[in-house]
Formats: sequence, structure tokens, C-alpha cells
Amino acid sequence: MSYSDGWIKTTCAYCGVGCGVEAKPKLDGSLMIRGDQEHPSNYGQLCVKGAALGETVSHEGRLLTPIVNGAEKSWESAINYVADKFSEIIREYGPDSVAFYVSGQLLTEDYYVANKLMKGFIGSGNIDSNSRLCMASSVVGHKRAFGEDIVPVCYDDLEHTELVVIVGSNLAWCHPILFNRLKKAKQQNTQLKVIVIDPRKTATCEIADLHLAINSGTDVALFNGLLSYLARNGGLDEQFVNKRTNGLQETLMQAHLESDDLVKLSALVGVDKQDLVNVYDLFTKTDKVLTIYSQGVNQSSQGCDKVNSILNCHLASGKIGKVGSGPFSVTGQPNAMGGREVGALANTLAAHMEFDSKSDRGAISQFWNTSNLASKPGLKAVDMFDAIALGKIKAVWVMATNPAVSLPNQSRIHEALDKCPLVVVSDCIKDTSTTRYANVLLPAQGWSEKSGTVTNSERRISRQRRLLPSPGLAKPDWWIVSQVASAMGFGDAFSYRHEGEIFREYASMTSIKSESERALNLKGLTKLTDSEYNQLAPQQWPVENVQTAIENQRLFEDQQFLTPSRKANLIPVRYLATNESLDGMNKVRLNTGRTKEHWHTMTRTGLSESLSELSPEPTVSIHPETAERFGFKDKDIACVENLGNKLKLRVAISQSVEPEDIFIPIHWNQSNSGQSTVCEIIDDNVDPMSGQPEFKNTMVELSRWPKQSEAKLFSRTSLVNFTNEYWVRQKVTDGYVYHIASTSTAPELAESLMPIIDRQKGVMLSYKDSTSAVKVAKFDGNELLVALAVGDTLNHEEPLWFKGLTISENESRHQNFFESCVA
Repeated sequence: MSYSDGWIKTTCAYCGVGCGVEAKPKLDGSLMIRGDQEHPSNYGQLCVKGAALGETVSHEGRLLTPIVNGAEKSWESAINYVADKFSEIIREYGPDSVAFYVSGQLLTEDYYVANKLMKGFIGSGNIDSNSRLCMASSVVGHKRAFGEDIVPVCYDDLEHTELVVIVGSNLAWCHPILFNRLKKAKQQNTQLKVIVIDPRKTATCEIADLHLAINSGTDVALFNGLLSYLARNGGLDEQFVNKRTNGLQETLMQAHLESDDLVKLSALVGVDKQDLVNVYDLFTKTDKVLTIYSQGVNQSSQGCDKVNSILNCHLASGKIGKVGSGPFSVTGQPNAMGGREVGALANTLAAHMEFDSKSDRGAISQFWNTSNLASKPGLKAVDMFDAIALGKIKAVWVMATNPAVSLPNQSRIHEALDKCPLVVVSDCIKDTSTTRYANVLLPAQGWSEKSGTVTNSERRISRQRRLLPSPGLAKPDWWIVSQVASAMGFGDAFSYRHEGEIFREYASMTSIKSESERALNLKGLTKLTDSEYNQLAPQQWPVENVQTAIENQRLFEDQQFLTPSRKANLIPVRYLATNESLDGMNKVRLNTGRTKEHWHTMTRTGLSESLSELSPEPTVSIHPETAERFGFKDKDIACVENLGNKLKLRVAISQSVEPEDIFIPIHWNQSNSGQSTVCEIIDDNVDPMSGQPEFKNTMVELSRWPKQSEAKLFSRTSLVNFTNEYWVRQKVTDGYVYHIASTSTAPELAESLMPIIDRQKGVMLSYKDSTSAVKVAKFDGNELLVALAVGDTLNHEEPLWFKGLTISENESRHQNFFESCVA
């Protein structure tokens, strides 16, 4: 959809809020970006990442042509190679010897075709998504309680609620537009209360009336305590519970057993008893309560039980299916919800139909006209890569994600990819930690080139539209998968010419009949013409008819759930203490998460100069008491160790974490840093039901790294194979800055880096001052080629010290500039 003035409506590439964006291509190939004021997710607002989308459409680092075993190939040759290899392996070892690992960065049409090929025609359940890492526990919790993976609320509830409980979510950084909507609602309604439950004091606490800094991992105990309090203080909706739910007595028995004593409970969860009572009392006495939760709940070896402990409280109090009330799982990726819908998780089939239903399996087999539908769930992400390492899976196709960075226990993942006979990677970026293991690289379109749909956290489907031409030979993911499927002999089922055809097929699938009744229904979108699909406005499912105006649908308003009894299930859950302890001087608890400026493994946000300037280096947040105990000063470099691996990160002393905790962001990896990939030290503990890894509670050893010198190196090009004891790459105007530290002396570090300067042809200027061992810059005419400053310490407040340098400047002018920028 575009206007006469050239602005095109699309959606943001980042979190699950699903903000509407308007983009306008410029003559130089870049994009102007603004918020879509008509989109019901954001009404024109954009966060710092969304506003910087135009800076990330560079073709720098793009994968432009298929590559097979190191050689560039045509699409036909590469597709035939992949199809032949997959077919050979399946013939020899069976369908479960191959796997797809896909991504919430895919569009729904891409997801649908990949799932259809693996489950419908290869005949294996071995397709899983990196969404396994962010919301799989919510999927299990929803199914256990509601009978289907349902998020029952909508964003409009933020403006109508009376109490918001935010659990394990730094909404201000990770879903900033929702945070801004809540902040505005609180300003307009002074009676609205906000409670934040999080071990960290995050930016979200800015609007909190109370922050409960609970001990990490104690969420189940906290919400069992709330359920017990509701029962003892008149907080149960007995009519609703008796008529519309199952399992209250068993669930209450477990909650009373471990959470009746508030003195013991407050000591267990680590908060003041009166604060605990205040929160419980507020939840009990407030009619409209919205509980927002995210990765602090999901990313846990008890994630499913944490989810159900929250759902139990809403069901028992009847605070669900009403305006301003309900449990609200906010997803991390732009199309995590779309992947859940089409079945791109190993333990589901498609369109919310399930493996354990004979009726569902029969309906899908008939719809896809296949006799080879997978009959059982496949392997979830961590188990999938374990199977690759053990040689059970012989071929894996990774699409639009970077598991060599994002999965826990990285040594195991690297071992698996290194051993795997066939690794195929579809990506828009040529050099990632995962592409380095690939036998086959397939160039995929990136955001701004893709066309299709995504579904956000409130079940709202939006169009993502093509804004720019694709560079090189890049193709849509759905096209790549369909071509491979056709070459494997399944052409009749994959003869798509346009993404709109795929969407119509998926929409039709949601309305096919089976014995199970499902809320997911896109019946109203099954007859869209190509033109109507291209012009499609946001639609919130279920969609009985095309929605011509904004709709805000809350599910379960009729108190009908999707279980066989049509009643919701309360699930007894039990708090399980971790076996790890913090005994010993070097042990601390590692928590991980996002920064507000970066996204996933930075293949996109790392291209933005403005975002990189806001967050140039990975840090480890350490409480002042912990810093004193270990002898840290701000900006020192810390070693963090586990699993035989050691990270090096810049120290940020902060009151935001508790003395026994540290926090490290997830974004840096082997492509943009040395020894800063946090998943290298995260244990691969998973929730036994959801398979979701524990990213919030790993015991690690902390120590001070004996840095003696530092350097800042500017280069116009990325330094491939750059190595040093500590280094981080930052995108800047016309090049990169490398932040470097070493245990060597400054003269020794300078000597090791000077060959990089010497390799460049040009005129070199060198300078002397009292703090630097070396300070040089090299020019070609007025163009700065490289620049280097080395010293015992450097000024971190002005990292871009080379800004403004030209060869025509007087050397004394340079001298003054350098002295002002180097500590």
C-alpha cells in the first residue's frame, strides 16, 4: 500500500509489538522512515531501533549469490545440489535424519512453506524455530490452561486497565511502544497502578508504583502465594470458577502447601513481607488487572509452570475475557506468533492442529494431498543440535537465524555444525557465526525486500511490503524452499507464483474442519484477490470477514475455552529450587537480555551508526558491592567463566542488579567481538515440557582481567580475521572503530597493531602526547583511511577520536584535538 507521494506502509523488523512503519525510498537507495499513524499497534510512534531502520538497508556484507562448497553457483545448480543431497540422505537414513531450524524473522508465508515441506512431504517433525528460545513455555502454558495457544488480550487493554503487573519483562527496552502506551495511560489515569516484578531494577521501573526485586527463579512461589492469598481473602470468582474452570482444589492445595506462610514466602522470594501483601491485596481488590510477562518468565527450566502460575491467578479470580484484564505474553520477534500459527515448532502440526489428534492429522493430509504427513513431534532446538552432534541428523537447513550465537552451550552447537555432513544456510548476510559452518549458502531477501505478512503479540496480522529491489541474486525464503521442494519431486504442491497464493492457502487451512475446535480462524481472508492481499490493512484474528476498520477482539469473553469440556484448566504447579548455590568468592548468578539499542545478533542494528554509538561495547552490569569485592572500577574488563569458556566484557557498575547477580546483553558475537558471546557460558538446561532454555539463571565465575593497555583503531573496511585479547567492532561513518584492550604494555600493543596501518597506502601523520604510546592517522588526499591511538587508558567518553581529521589541518590543530580526546 503506497501513497501518491511515495510513502509505503509496512511493518517494523524488530520486536513482537508489530509497529506500522511508513518508508519512502530515496534516489541513493536509502530509506526515509516514519511511524504509521493509522496502525493500531503504534499509532505513529517508533522506538529508537525502528526509527533507525533506514540506516540498516545497506548492501554491506550481503550474501549476493548462491555458494556451494566455497564456489559461486547459479540458483538452479545450488537448488539441485540441496535437493539431491537431502533426497540422498533421506533415502539412506530416513526422514528424521534431516532438519530445518527456522526463525521469527521469516514471514508467515515463508514459515508455512517450510513447515509444509518438512512435515507434509519429507514426513518428519524436525522443524523448529528460534522462537523456541523466547515463547515456547507460553505456548505450553496456554495449551494446558485454554486448550489452544491463545493470547486473549489486546493492546487496547492497556488504556482500560486499573492494575498492570509486569513480570520478567523490561518492557521499556524490549517492547518500548507498549511501554510508552502504558506510560501515557498512567499519566491520563492517576488511579492506574503499575507493579514491576523483576530481579533487576530496569528502565521499566520508571513508571512502577512498586518494584519487587524477587530472587531469580522464584516466580512460581510468588504466584502460588498470590493464589493462596486470593482464596483466603475473598478474591476468588466462585461463580466463574465453578462453572468455567477445572482443577481449582488440586491447584489450591499445592499453593497453600508451599505459600501459606507469608513470612517464609517473603524470605524465599527475597522481598519485604508488607510489599508482598500490598501487591497481593491490590491484585485481589482491583477489578481490571493485566499481567504482562516475557522472557524472565519463559526463559527458564521452570518456564511452563511459571506461565501457568500466572494463568491460575487470572482464572481463579475471573480476571480474563474482560476489557482491561487478562494474562499477556508479549513475544520477542516480529513474527514469532506467525510461526506458532503455521506450526513451525517441532511439537505442533499446522494451524493450531496437533499430532495427537487423528482427526487433525487426517484433515491436514487431505488438505495438503499428501500420504506422508509426519506422525509424531520432531526434535526441539537444543535436542535437535544434540542429535546433529551425535550424527543422528545428517543435514540441517538454517533459515534467517544464527544458532551458532543464540543457542546455549555454544561449544556443543559449534561441534554439531562442524560434524554435520550438510549444513545449508539461507540468510541475507554472508558472514555470520553460523554461515562459517555452511556447505551451502543461499542468498535470501532482507527486510525492505521481503513481501508477506507477520502476526504481532495481540494476534494482529500486518503486511510487510517490498520497499527496495533485492541486491544480487537474493530471493524470498518461500521461493527458495518451494524450488527445493519441486526439485525433490513435490512440485505440484509447491507451484506458488506469488506470496499471496501462499497466504490464501494458509488462511484456508485455518478453516478446515476436524474434531478439534480452534479459535485461530482466517476464514474471511481466504478469498482475497492479489490486489486485495497487496492492499490488506491490519487484521486481528479470528477473522470471519475482512476487517475494514480497527478491531480490538478479546477472546474468552463468552467464557468458552478450547478444551473438550469447554472449561479452562487450573494447573497445580510447584516451586523447585535450583541446585546451584552462590557459595565461594567467585560465584555470581548470570542474567541475560537485550539492550534498547540492539537486536538479536546485530546483523541488522550493527549496521546503524546511531545505534552503535549508543551502545558501542558489550558490558557486564555489576553491583557496587560486588565491584568492591572483586576490585573492579567502572570501565575495567571482567572475565566471566563457565563451561570451560571465558568471556571478556567492559564493566558497568550499576545499582540495577543485586549484589549476587550480574547482567550481560545477548547481542555480541564472534563476528563483531572477541570473547563476548554470552551463550558460550550458558548451561543448556531446558524446561522439560517446552524445551525452552534457561537464560536467566546460570552460575558463573567472575574475576578481574589484568588489562595494561587499550587502543582505538579506525578502519574504512571491516578487518576480517581481526584478533586480539579483547576487541569489539563498532559501525561509524565510512567505516568501523575497533575497541581493543590487552595485557601487553602500550608499546607492545602498538607494535602489534601498526602493520594494519602500514598496509594502507597513503600519507601518514603521527603525533606525540603524554598519554599515548602511538597516535597515527593515514590519508589518501583528504580521505581518512585508518587511524590508531594506543595508551595505558583511553577516554571512553569520546571513543570516535578521529572525527574531523583531514590532512589539510595544521598538525598543531591535530595535536590539540588528540589531547582533548585521550585521557
